[in-house]
Amino acid sequence: DLDSNSFHCQIGRFVGDQVYPLDSLREPVLLGAGLTKDKRIDEETQERALACLKRFGERLRGFDKHAVRAVGTNALRVAKNAPAFLRKARAALGFPIEVVAGREEARLIYLGVSHELPASREKRLVVDIGGGSTELIIGSGYRPQKLESLFMGCVSYSLRYFENGKITKGAMKEAELAARNELQPIVAKYTRGNWQQAVGSSGTVRALAETIQQNGFGEDAITAAGLDRLRSHLIKAGDMDKVDLTGLKPDRLPVFPGGLAILNAVFSELDIDSLAVADGAMRQGVLYD
Repeated sequence: DLDSNSFHCQIGRFVGDQVYPLDSLREPVLLGAGLTKDKRIDEETQERALACLKRFGERLRGFDKHAVRAVGTNALRVAKNAPAFLRKARAALGFPIEVVAGREEARLIYLGVSHELPASREKRLVVDIGGGSTELIIGSGYRPQKLESLFMGCVSYSLRYFENGKITKGAMKEAELAARNELQPIVAKYTRGNWQQAVGSSGTVRALAETIQQNGFGEDAITAAGLDRLRSHLIKAGDMDKVDLTGLKPDRLPVFPGGLAILNAVFSELDIDSLAVADGAMRQGVLYD
């Protein structure tokens, strides 16, 4: 899973209709942060990404080519030099890499999330904030019914609104307003009343949930009140280098405020009270697919 924030390698074994995880690798490559103003992946980021893919390739050596699927997302969708980079990336990994459209990414996310949750006929809203895009899916059981991919992510928003990790009340409001504007075209189809349970997936949502819980801002699920307390904490610190939060990993610091602004906007626009956190994400969806 070659996301705009982290690269993941998930290895599993099928027994019956279940995937049993055998190994999981993750590296914070920050591919989206390496996009220049003219939408090209810079050399330093390419080198970091290729080194990661070589390590993944070593782990996958000996695998049948049909047993490996590599999927690229938003940064590789928008980068003008993606074709040239992908030639090098495929050589480094040793397997083909496909770049999926936003709605296909959303479908794979839903597949991964739904397989990791208890069976239910309830309609679920799944929110997944990636490095360069945010996917919103409504589905029931293992079947997605509505799929959307919006052009906003924790990497792109952190770079745009919180340059060098500086956080002000004005910057937070600006980022939240931009995210709310992105959400406007889909609000009618995705607001509460179209689903019974809201679930969040992937690293950004998990990092927000763990930070809220470990710092006493809320309980298990993410709530609007918990997000508000976290928001106030960041604004008061004024700089991510000065933020003192238990459980927040160093590699999450640069992309944390952008993810918070987007999730705040999602809560506000879609009238969410509480967001449960799922274990499944796109990489599990790719395995099940």
